[in-house]
Amino acid sequence: MCYSAIGEAATKAAMGAFERVIWAVLDSVGIGALPDAADYGDVGRNTLGHVAESRPLALPNLVRLGLANIEPLAHLAPSARPAGAFGKAATHSPGKDTTTGHWEMAGVWLDRAFPVYPHGFPREVIAEFERQIGRKTLGNKPASGTEIIKELGDEHVRTGFPIVYTSGDSVFQIAAHEDIVPVAELYRMCEIARKLLDGPHRVGRVIARPFNGPSGAYARTPRRHDYAVDPPRPMLLDVLKDRGVPVFGIGKIHDIYNGRGVEQYVTTMSNADGMEKLHGALRERPSGLIFSNLVDFDMLYGHRKDIEGFARSLEEFDRLLGDFLPQLRDTDILLITADHGCDPDPRWETTDHSREYAPILAYAPALPGGVNLGVRSKLADMGQTVAENFGARIPHGQSFLRELSGAARQVALGEGQVRRL
Repeated sequence: MCYSAIGEAATKAAMGAFERVIWAVLDSVGIGALPDAADYGDVGRNTLGHVAESRPLALPNLVRLGLANIEPLAHLAPSARPAGAFGKAATHSPGKDTTTGHWEMAGVWLDRAFPVYPHGFPREVIAEFERQIGRKTLGNKPASGTEIIKELGDEHVRTGFPIVYTSGDSVFQIAAHEDIVPVAELYRMCEIARKLLDGPHRVGRVIARPFNGPSGAYARTPRRHDYAVDPPRPMLLDVLKDRGVPVFGIGKIHDIYNGRGVEQYVTTMSNADGMEKLHGALRERPSGLIFSNLVDFDMLYGHRKDIEGFARSLEEFDRLLGDFLPQLRDTDILLITADHGCDPDPRWETTDHSREYAPILAYAPALPGGVNLGVRSKLADMGQTVAENFGARIPHGQSFLRELSGAARQVALGEGQVRRL
């Protein structure tokens, strides 16, 4: 008995043998408040839901994969035959930030949330930071990164004092003009802050935010650098490295995991740049995990309460996805998800992240799709799925690989019956 090429690929998929996993995290693209949203002041927040309500969205590729089958979305009809598997996952760990979400995907649970500073950092923290860098600072408050350089950029240029600010995320951000504070010096300041911010003030990330340009036209440069806390062991990227599975990071993946287990990586300037680098990775990396974070949704639109910009960004991603999907091989699987929400609906005054479910779409050319993955209790289910595919395990999470491969067995059997020679 012999099978068609499709049947052979499906049989391999049934055995958990995808040679390559492409994992795209759409930063902040949540799909509805979690049951404990009241603890975070987030009852009713729904990033995808409210962006979809704002106007009709052109998302044919995401809808074809099953996006509108996860939850009702205004103006988007569920697919009668989704090409992908679909579901959503809760965050088990406390918190609603990038580090918490990505770490949980990799199998790390937090006992307590990373600290946030809605009123700025304590005076003793700032005083010690100023003492160690030998300069005063400006700001020390939650703010949009683009707005605070508009507000304090001129004073920074005049005094040379770096701008310190935070957000709803657990971050200590330092902004400086490249002509006033060289990037190497800004990085040194961040390294000082990273060592200082420990114990009760152990923030998830310290971030260098260089900018340039003249007064009135300041713009952030691509030389951003994140200094993350080292995640506990073992997590997904550790166990993949131990098994010799190559991991390629795109965007801020390398920084989020402090470089652990990431064989090679590239940074990105935009979602479009990230998708271009995903295309390049498909051409150049035949196996392993290609792990990407697309940050425009969060950085450019969610925190700025720009609901129309968010809508356009989703449509841009969908168009780029339409070009990307045909490049996938029969031995590939694509996961699309999010790490938290950042609802840009103006009815909420806050610009903070929101405690939301993460959508899950899983698409493999060799599989028939249509599998409802349901409501997963933890983001780690995705990481466990990736781990199981490569013959490994992580501390937390329940894999859904067999749910996908059950469909693959049916396809393999069908092909065998129809194409038996």
